Amino acid sequence: MSKQTHAFQAEVAQLLHLVTHSLYSNQEIFLRELISNASDACDKLRFEALNNNGLYEDAPELQVRLSFDKTAKTLTITDNGIGMTAQEAIDHLGTIAKSGTKDFVSKLSGDQKSDAQLIGQFGVGFYSGFIVADKITVETRRAGATPAEGVRWVSGGTGDFEVETITRTERGTSVILHLREEALDYANAWKLKEIVGKYSDHISLPILMEKEAWQDGELIDPNDEKAGRQPGGMVKTGEWDTVNKASALWTRPKKDITDEQYADFYKQISRDFEAPLTWTHNRVEGSTEYTQLLYIPSKAPQDLWNRDKKAGIKLYVKRVFIMDDAEALMPSYLRFVKGVVDSADLPLNVSRELLQESRDVKAIREGCTKRVLSMLEDLAKHDKAPEASEEVTDVLSDEDKAKLGQYSKFYAEFGAVLKEGLGEDFGNLARLSKLLRFASSTHDTVSVSFADYKARMKEGQDAIYYITADTLAAAKNSPQLEVFKKKGIEVLLMTDRVDEWALNFVHEFDGTPLQSVAKGAFDLGKLQDEEEKKAAEDAAETFKPMLAKLKEALKDKAEDVRVTSRLVDSPACLVVTDDGMSMQLARMLKQAGQSAPEVKPVLEVNPEHPLVKKLDGSVHFHDLAHILFDQALLAEGGMPADPAAYVTRVNALLS
Repeated sequence: MSKQTHAFQAEVAQLLHLVTHSLYSNQEIFLRELISNASDACDKLRFEALNNNGLYEDAPELQVRLSFDKTAKTLTITDNGIGMTAQEAIDHLGTIAKSGTKDFVSKLSGDQKSDAQLIGQFGVGFYSGFIVADKITVETRRAGATPAEGVRWVSGGTGDFEVETITRTERGTSVILHLREEALDYANAWKLKEIVGKYSDHISLPILMEKEAWQDGELIDPNDEKAGRQPGGMVKTGEWDTVNKASALWTRPKKDITDEQYADFYKQISRDFEAPLTWTHNRVEGSTEYTQLLYIPSKAPQDLWNRDKKAGIKLYVKRVFIMDDAEALMPSYLRFVKGVVDSADLPLNVSRELLQESRDVKAIREGCTKRVLSMLEDLAKHDKAPEASEEVTDVLSDEDKAKLGQYSKFYAEFGAVLKEGLGEDFGNLARLSKLLRFASSTHDTVSVSFADYKARMKEGQDAIYYITADTLAAAKNSPQLEVFKKKGIEVLLMTDRVDEWALNFVHEFDGTPLQSVAKGAFDLGKLQDEEEKKAAEDAAETFKPMLAKLKEALKDKAEDVRVTSRLVDSPACLVVTDDGMSMQLARMLKQAGQSAPEVKPVLEVNPEHPLVKKLDGSVHFHDLAHILFDQALLAEGGMPADPAAYVTRVNALLS
């Protein structure tokens, strides 16, 4: 193929401009990304060679090589992995998948260092080379192709790139960075070794650099003509050194791995800039043998709620990389977990389809799930409650002290996702229930567990009371809470959108039923004295005629109208039947474009409120009845079916 010029996809051109002009404060991440891409290319070759050993050609040892030339101002990253055809070079280096640049650009914050970390997260790592290079040349040949099918790709990082056919004897890819003047520090062996040690030490392939020449105990100056060569460049010795440990971290004994190495490995596999919250490293033996190294991030990823984003952990079989995002190894509600599983039992040619059917995979999935839940339980056990005294921490070990407050950080980031497990993982329902945290009518912070609540229950209280709402403010100020506040009864405030769905699967905790304060008839059981019950019965009898009129006026809106004793300061509130769908869940389903049954709530009125008393005999009874209903609807976060009619009625009465 003769030289051809192609235009970049519009999004790539936009990304290149950002990379070239904005993301320069943490330049060295370009090398991490390019080495990672080189390692991935070797992993892909290893995987494809399972069915075609001839792809190794005459070079079965997979490796990554770094070389530089100060005279030419170049830095080259070479791998002998899978390589690319001409069309693959055009497709992979000239376009980005839909989840790439758009998401990348939308997440930019203006903090250059933080923004630079996003590069790897969105699969656009190759373009980070333009942070330090004003031109990139890629020479590549796909494994199994002839030397005449080599490809050269060249771009200056502007609007287009050139592709042509070349002769290349070695399979794999060489990325040649033509360094900018201000980036010549990267044509330096010490600098490159430092970066490899920082970001890529745990790559399981050897990363090689050519040995430098020494004479009389001193490093030969490549610019010294007495060294036997022309000035400039690197003194070639023909021997190569491995500059990383080149062994999979998870295969080493735990005692030989430092916390810093664990954290660095996490950053490498997750492309996360921040250290993980915690991790677990174990070798599991028995009917199924595997090694697991699992991490819980400290921050939720940008795409946590992106349903198109594949999630999962990396799968290796006998240290051979098989696939990223092995979803079958981790349940969906733990999709934030990062890490590696290396199995000794799975076949090397395992596919995603086989993973779904394998008994060994099910055993690994269960083992990984239990291990993650154990990590969370350990963090939760050491989480310091806001009211805990300092004496609580004095007897703890340094390791346990480090865990204080960690679960609160985790829950703030991932609590809503964890709740999905209530409807997905019935086998671990009890364990998950203990890990849930909520705010309450007596605690503004999301720190109250079901166990905490039970420990504070009043004598005679036989249910765990809760309310769901769109916001914490709406929950705290709900009319349904008035009598509970008056009697000093704590109510859990549930404000995550997933709560309504999740609570369909949790009906009790440790033998105590859960009761929504916005469902069913009001009954506090032993917490309500006989005098209060008698007063409620008398009011219901006295107000019978008015209740009948209200029911007739609101027959299209309310299923029933009744007197209640759950209200103190408000004139009315809306509730649904015990087995009915809540109004909040119905609204959420409609907002999500799903069909939801029409919910007709029950209107409960406070017979002691002046507005309710004013209804009797009022010439504006019909309008007041509708205003009463619509205000109750507004108070619980809803919206009147006809807002204009509501405004008209209020204005008429005000005037």
